[in-house]
Amino acid sequence: MEPLKKIAAAFQCPGKFLDAKPYGSGHINDTYQMVFNEEGREVRYILQRVNHNLFKNVPGLMDNISAVTRHQRKKFEAAGAGDLDRRVLTLVPTMDEKDFHRDEEGNFWRTYVFVEGAMGIDVIENTGQAYESAKAFGEFQCQLADLPGRLHETIPNFHHTRSRYDTLMEAIAADPFNRAADVKADIEFAVAREGLVDTVLDLLASGELPERVTHNDTKLNNVLIDTTTGKGMCVIDLDTVMPGSVLYDFGDMVRSATTQAEEDEADLSKIEMNIDYFEALVKGYMETASGFLVPKEKELLPISGNLITFEIGLRFLTDYLQGDTYFKTHREGQNMDRCRKQFKMVQSMEEQMDAMRKIVEGK
Repeated sequence: MEPLKKIAAAFQCPGKFLDAKPYGSGHINDTYQMVFNEEGREVRYILQRVNHNLFKNVPGLMDNISAVTRHQRKKFEAAGAGDLDRRVLTLVPTMDEKDFHRDEEGNFWRTYVFVEGAMGIDVIENTGQAYESAKAFGEFQCQLADLPGRLHETIPNFHHTRSRYDTLMEAIAADPFNRAADVKADIEFAVAREGLVDTVLDLLASGELPERVTHNDTKLNNVLIDTTTGKGMCVIDLDTVMPGSVLYDFGDMVRSATTQAEEDEADLSKIEMNIDYFEALVKGYMETASGFLVPKEKELLPISGNLITFEIGLRFLTDYLQGDTYFKTHREGQNMDRCRKQFKMVQSMEEQMDAMRKIVEGK
């Protein structure tokens, strides 16, 4: 605890440091909950060491977060919203008024005010949670639609589906672990859907789709839900906020929220896109985002889930062929179970596409 106490002293947290312990279920950054005694009451903060092996430009990443959260705060203030420290992440400045601290070993640290009375939900339980999550992400995008300037790309080409597809083709050709023959059907599934990969990229390049500020990791647990009211309160995990398409964000919501199956579920009969959850996502998202979306963005909402789900499947398949070097695995064949789960979801979405389109058109 002493090393964390030393790091904590670099930030403007009033009062006396009491404790710090690991917090949350994230796998990218090291996260701790800190407790301070401020005039007789315990106040909590989140301390994080940013993974600078994944995020090569941490100062740029922190510039993004600072710009986004301050813009959000101004929007909430203008709307007369209260309880701002629970509606938007609040960075605690360092003693020298910076947004992050770099220690003697070169590690990057940041501190947020802890959002009290709210929680992230790892597994969706009902349509209300899907609705609230989508509503919060839609509001997030709407608030940032007029953010001045362009954000840094914290992970270049993160949702460049063509690059993901081409990397898979290279992995198939090289086949360094002689695995391609065992997954022939999965490769054929991917090749048959090559036409999907350029859908958003081509429209962004032509200007038919506008570039937006997007979150790029819109899992349900990245919206904190009020523990009393069940309302979506605060969008968190802003490390991948950068330029992109709103379709990436909505698509990832569909991918992650419309199935309750585990990521590596091997029984494909358990995997299906839940159309009721999709409808709840559309309802919540359109309530807050419809005012700034252009017609082409609305039109493509139904296929966005296919695109992002397919992209993630491509990544799992590629990693399997390359020897399971990127995604952590705990058993043989886990990446292929992950890939097949995503591909089964793509198939389920294709089968329900007419219904999905009717839902979007009805909003």
